[in-house]
Order: sequence, then C-alpha cells, then structure tokens
Amino acid sequence: MAESRTFTGLLAATAVGVYLLVIAGATAAITDAVAACSTWPLCQGPVTLADPDLLIARGHRLTAALVGLLALGTVVLGLRTATRRRVKAALLVGIALYPVQIALGAFVATASVAALPGAHLGVGMAIFASFVVALAWHLEFETGSDDEDPVDDPSPAPIPDEDGTDSPPPHASLSTKQRVLGTLGAYFRLMKPRLMWLLCLVAAAGMALAAAAGPDLTTRTVLLTLGGGVLSIGASGTFNHVLERDIDKRMDRTSDRPIATHQIPVANAMAFGVALAAAALVLFWQVNALAAALGLAAILFYSVIYTLVLKPNTVQNTVIGGVAGSLPALIGWAAVEGSIGLPGLALAGVIFLWTPAHFYNLALAYKDDYEAGGFPMMPVVRGETETRKHIVYYLGATLVSSGVLAALTSLGWLYALTSAVVGGVFLWTVVRLHHEQTEASAFRAFHASNAYLGLLLVAVVVDSLAL
Repeated sequence: MAESRTFTGLLAATAVGVYLLVIAGATAAITDAVAACSTWPLCQGPVTLADPDLLIARGHRLTAALVGLLALGTVVLGLRTATRRRVKAALLVGIALYPVQIALGAFVATASVAALPGAHLGVGMAIFASFVVALAWHLEFETGSDDEDPVDDPSPAPIPDEDGTDSPPPHASLSTKQRVLGTLGAYFRLMKPRLMWLLCLVAAAGMALAAAAGPDLTTRTVLLTLGGGVLSIGASGTFNHVLERDIDKRMDRTSDRPIATHQIPVANAMAFGVALAAAALVLFWQVNALAAALGLAAILFYSVIYTLVLKPNTVQNTVIGGVAGSLPALIGWAAVEGSIGLPGLALAGVIFLWTPAHFYNLALAYKDDYEAGGFPMMPVVRGETETRKHIVYYLGATLVSSGVLAALTSLGWLYALTSAVVGGVFLWTVVRLHHEQTEASAFRAFHASNAYLGLLLVAVVVDSLAL
C-alpha cells in the first residue's frame, strides 16, 4: 500500500510537471524565447538577466529534462506496482511520446519551421493526457469500492408534512424593519447571489480577451455587460427556485428556500424573475443585439433546458448543463467585438469542461440529498468511484483547454503560472478526495475548483489588460 501511495504521488507530480511545460510552451513568452536560442540541446551565450528570452529558453529546456527524469522514474515504479494493464499502457504511451516531444522541440528550435510548434504543443498535451488517464485509472483501482449500490432510476422522496416548523415567523411578531429586511433578503436569495461573482468574472475575462485583440474596452460596456449579467443570473436563479419548489422541500440543503417555505408566493417570484430578465435584456441590448441574444439564451438554457429537461432526466445533466456557465464568456467577448471569436469560444470551452470537475464534488457531498430529490446525478446512478474518476478526467480536460486558450491568445507568464500552480493544488485535493472519501474532502475539492477558476480568470484579465 505504501508503495502504491508513493506511485500515486509521483504520478500526480509528473502530470503537474508535464502540464507546466505544456502551459508554458503555449504562452507567447516561451514562443518568443525559442528564437533567442537556435541551438540544441544547450543555448549559446552566458546566462544573464540582460537577455531574459535566452534565460527563459534555457529554463524551459532544463525543466523539460527534470520532468523527463521524473516521468521515467514514475513509469519504472508504475510498471512494478500497477496491477492494471491499462494503467501500464497509458504510462508507456506517455513515456514513448516524450522523446518524440523532445525531437520536435529540437527541430523547431534549430530549423525555425513555423508549422511545427503546433505539433510540439499537441504532443505535449497528449503526454499530459496519458499521465492523467493513468492517474485516474490507478486511483480507481486503488481507492474504488465494489460495494456501491447505484440507483438506476431514482424516484423523488415524499414531500415532508408541513407542520409549520419551516414557515417564516408570523408578521405580527416582527417589527416593520424586520419584515422589510426579511422580504428583501428572501428575494435576494432567489437570485442565487453566490453564483454571481464567478459568472461575472467569466464575462469580464471574455471582455478582457476581446479588448486585448484590438477594440477599446469602455467603462460603459463593462457596466452594462456586468449589470446585465447580474440581472440575468438573478432571473435564472429565480425561475429555478419556482420550477423546483416541490423538489426543494424534499432536500435538506434546499428545504429552507424562500418559495419552498412559502415566504414568497409563486406568482410574486415569477413576476420578479420576468422583471429581472427584462431588465437584463434591456441592458444587454444597450451593448449590442448579439449580447442580448446570448443573454436570453443563457436564461432560457438554465431555466428551461437544464432545470426541466436535463437535471431530472439524464446523468449527463452536469456535463451538458455546462453550456449555461460558458455562455457568459461569449457574452463578454460579443460585448466588445460584436461577434463570436475563437478565443471567446476557447474560454467558453474552459468553463464547459471545468463544470463537471467542479460540480461532481458537490454532487458527492450531497449524494443522498440528490437521490431524495430524484435527480440522476452521477454519484447516485453510477456510484462514487465512477464520479471521482470522472472528476480527474474533466480536471485534466480543463487544464488542456486552458493550454489551448493560451495558445490562441497573447496570455503570458501570469496566466501560465496561475494555471499550473492552482491547477496542481486542485489536483492534489482531488487525489485526497479519492483516499479520504468524506464530505469534508469533497468540499475541499469543490472549493479548490472555485479557487482555480476564479484565480485563472483574474489572471486572464490582468494578463490581457495590464501586462
């Protein structure tokens, strides 16, 4: 067991090391540094701060050598300790591609062929994917359980008898101020404010990327786009509360929501949601018609497609539902450019792939609650072992997509460092989740996923507008 744990740690470290090379190689800083060192394997000239490009190129090659040694040691240990053929196969694919990657890097550096850097980056991503898949499969074998009992078709639990314990206190016992503040607080909760900061940050990153590509970013555009974003998120959240009010009563974590406890009448909540949606579209329309159309699509997708169609009917609800979270990236880009561009789509792809890696942790923590609500979440219908494995899959895919975003834009060292370091922390919490398998470890990984995306988006904004 101790040797297996050592292998797990080395494999995770190897994946992070390879990713550091991938994300660094995808940034403009490293690409420019290649031209400063046209010899291989060593660069000519002294190592001085006066020539930072040469210093970066040398550091990249030294890191590649060290990561290669780490990968070789990991593979050797894995072939001795891993008992699953597919784990060994993934390890062998990764280590076999490593010399191919080195050869491509040498060719790009010495021949200055513009067409091959993409191949160099692609092989690097394939190596990273091989080690991530090996890690997912090894963790599944090392920590998985055969005693799980997934539910093929979860049925909602009966609605608890309403004995008045969850009802708000009678207005007669409250002061006017308490009633007003309580009502305002209830309407504010309908808007799901905890989602706002991250989704607005997604839109801000989209605007920053578009502004870095050419058009000026005005204060008016920022305020109208973020204001519309806040209102559209509030409208979507309100409609979700209305449509799931009966299910909310069956689930412990949602049983105190304002509509479920009759604090706010359904008709009032619907009117509030419609007003928020209309106000959001008015603000988006002041930016441009495409932003308004995308804003309407986001509201409808989350409120109707996700809430009514996907969430109660398919185990892929979280995956497909990631479209709702990725649309703010397109709204932000469209607000500045007036169109949908490739970098905006790449940012949306990062959000889309991040969503399962993020939300599956919450689904693990609230597995019993989701089963009581009748939702076919992955831990309920496929089991916790399968869910944890998919978290690793989607985390790896998120990191690859972050590398693609770097390759398509002018993002630099801050973005690369943030993605590698915080991505490594995220992966560490997921490995601990596999071993601990507790609610606390699921929440730890959940919060790490929030930190990863939040800091990555901040890095996008700063890298695009300030560096």
